[in-house]
Amino acid sequence: MKFLILTLISNGPDPVTGRTPSPYERFHRVVENAVLAEELGFDGYAVGERHERPFFSSAPPVVLSHIAARTSRIRLFTGVTTLSLLDPVRAFEDYSTLDHLSDGRLELIIGKGNGAAQAKLFHVTTEDQWARNKEGYELFRRLWREDRVTWEGSFRPSLTEAETWPRPLQQPIRVWHGSATSKDSVELAAQYGDPLFSANVTNPIEPYAELVRYYRERWVHHGNDPADAVVGAGTAGFALARTSQEAYDMFRPIYESRLKMFAAVGLDPVFTTLEDFVERSSALVGSPQQVIEKVLRYHAQLGHEATHLHADGDGLTPAEHRAALELFQTEVAPALRTEIPSRPLAEPIRPDDRPSTPSSPAERSGG
Repeated sequence: MKFLILTLISNGPDPVTGRTPSPYERFHRVVENAVLAEELGFDGYAVGERHERPFFSSAPPVVLSHIAARTSRIRLFTGVTTLSLLDPVRAFEDYSTLDHLSDGRLELIIGKGNGAAQAKLFHVTTEDQWARNKEGYELFRRLWREDRVTWEGSFRPSLTEAETWPRPLQQPIRVWHGSATSKDSVELAAQYGDPLFSANVTNPIEPYAELVRYYRERWVHHGNDPADAVVGAGTAGFALARTSQEAYDMFRPIYESRLKMFAAVGLDPVFTTLEDFVERSSALVGSPQQVIEKVLRYHAQLGHEATHLHADGDGLTPAEHRAALELFQTEVAPALRTEIPSRPLAEPIRPDDRPSTPSSPAERSGG
């Protein structure tokens, strides 16, 4: 199994101290956490995309570019790139550039996005968001593969023999499809033979397992080999300690802060107590053995090869945060890597491996 760390760069009062970090502090903590993740041997670091309070993740290519400059091995993920909100041409330019700056360590997880703010900022509605996501991906996919593109759609100006620069380093990049509740994203992933990443965060496992089963069914329907399907899955929280009681004590202020946030916006929580949350959600809170058993139980239904940890360190001291991640890598990850084989992620592209590509249209045509 492969292990990623995910951040949505949420920024609010610390659940223990009550202090809200400045944007400067928050961004730099994200970068340092990514450096720590590489140091400890995690496979990937993912930055989400949100465009509303309390998140600072409105520009993931910028954040990932800085992380790329501070790291050398760890794979860099988006989680998710909200293609329903973006011009696919501009998204291609950003991520193709980042692909070069990261030595080909980039992987994208795309999705429609969510949140009421997107309707105000981007004029994307619940009625057209899925159509925008599908159309955006179809164009984005072609841009990554074709030097010149002629295209016409419903949501952006048409293209005629259009060239996009720079041409990417990875040809093509691997794109996962983020899926939370809808079959639309699942169908899109199966149709194009792409991997699926289940959100697996808000609810108990049943609806997510149903979507993953549907993905595998549609994968075969579209003529793909069942053995080639790749699934990842998220987790709803993370706190690891030698004993379950220590882990519960660490995570309780974090969960109580979540309950207050739900109440403030008028939402009813799916899990009303920390104990219920740990028992019925995908949260990895407890001792190493508890966490191993939780992941194996979920894997029995999802068959996933990769999982992400929500490990921002909010509510934990830096020492507690590091200790939890170190414990995961020394006692949890080795056991799960043995129990759950996974296909390798791509290695960074080193200077001697980089393809030689013409730098101008004249060179490309031999002129």
